[in-house]
Amino acid sequence: MARMSAILPPIPVVEPPRKRSAHDRAVVTESMEDYLECIFDLESTKGYACVSDVAEALQLNRASTSIMVKRLGKLGFLRYEPYRGFALTVEGIRVAEKIRKRHAMLADLFQLMGLDQHEHHSDIEGLEHHLSDRAFRRFGELAAHLRRHPLPTRAPARRKI
Repeated sequence: MARMSAILPPIPVVEPPRKRSAHDRAVVTESMEDYLECIFDLESTKGYACVSDVAEALQLNRASTSIMVKRLGKLGFLRYEPYRGFALTVEGIRVAEKIRKRHAMLADLFQLMGLDQHEHHSDIEGLEHHLSDRAFRRFGELAAHLRRHPLPTRAPARRKI
């Protein structure tokens, strides 16, 4: 029997791919997006945002809100303005506007499908954070199609007598 003199290469260890969601966009979490969206709204209406206003709007306590605001500042989404609170940076505005755009498109789509956007607010809020960019574009195309070709309205159900 001939002896094998060649050494076989080691079998490569293949790690399973990291679990990702459509939401996995760099460092921005769903919670951060909610804060940025809220701060964007406050800046639009009041001209500034402060911890107590954000906490009240999101129905959270001030301590948790303060921690998140500091975190958003360190990540470059907010800048502190003495005696005025804080304001979104260009990057913070970009993220907030992206979420706003998703929310508006989903609310429109729900309405076009005959669903009350106020009744389905929590569905819209959940979806806006988890849609991939591709799904967002396709939902937008669906909304455009439904504007051109509306669904037939349902006749009220007949009551049995």
